[in-house]
Amino acid sequence: MIGKIHSIETFGAVDGPGIRTVFFMQGCPARCLYCHNPDSWPYDGGEKIEVEEIVHWALRGKPYYGGKGGVTFSGGEPLLQAKFLTEAMHALHKEGIKSAIDTSGTYIDDYTEDAIRICDLVLLDIKNPDPERFEIITGRKQETLYDLIDIINRQKKHVWIRHVVVPDINDTPEDMEALNEFLKKIRYVDKVELLGYHTMAVEKYGKLGITYRLKGVPAMDGAKLLELQKLIHKPSEAVSRAVL
Repeated sequence: MIGKIHSIETFGAVDGPGIRTVFFMQGCPARCLYCHNPDSWPYDGGEKIEVEEIVHWALRGKPYYGGKGGVTFSGGEPLLQAKFLTEAMHALHKEGIKSAIDTSGTYIDDYTEDAIRICDLVLLDIKNPDPERFEIITGRKQETLYDLIDIINRQKKHVWIRHVVVPDINDTPEDMEALNEFLKKIRYVDKVELLGYHTMAVEKYGKLGITYRLKGVPAMDGAKLLELQKLIHKPSEAVSRAVL
């Protein structure tokens, strides 16, 4: 079976536990205001890849995975290719390699539950707890996220939450309390990562001829991010680095 990828990162250390091989899948239905990889949006972009190639790349990194590491499928929106992911993860499991899916919950189809069932961990990017602000940020309705959470809960999957914090958009104590309340909907939250917004992708938008809609918004202050992190009820981490 053939999938589409944007890029591959070896020795990744920020997209799940341990050392990981990260496959950034091509194609995404969302148009998030702060997306770091706008070139991953069109499904007709990227490169073709077969399941056997996924396994080949993953086996190269296996000596470094230890007991925690493995493969993460990110994007783009990996669940846009859930059927391919399911086949790839079956092949990885035969090699004793763990897998994670990093999703924004903006797309599901008939193959989504199979992919969630076989993965070992879900990294769930909560763009915003509020339905209206979610749609402003992503260009998508929030109902799909609720449907995905139902699947995650039904499959009893453990979840790492990722939440990008942007100045003057969702950087108040009230925003963190809204996030805390939203997380009650998810049964097995192991960790919450607050990711500080940055401006590293602005130049990329210019080269692609895409209007950057957060022009002029400064990078998130690291000290303030740490203060907001203290308000999260679940085990959490404040991360000032690249965001999705």
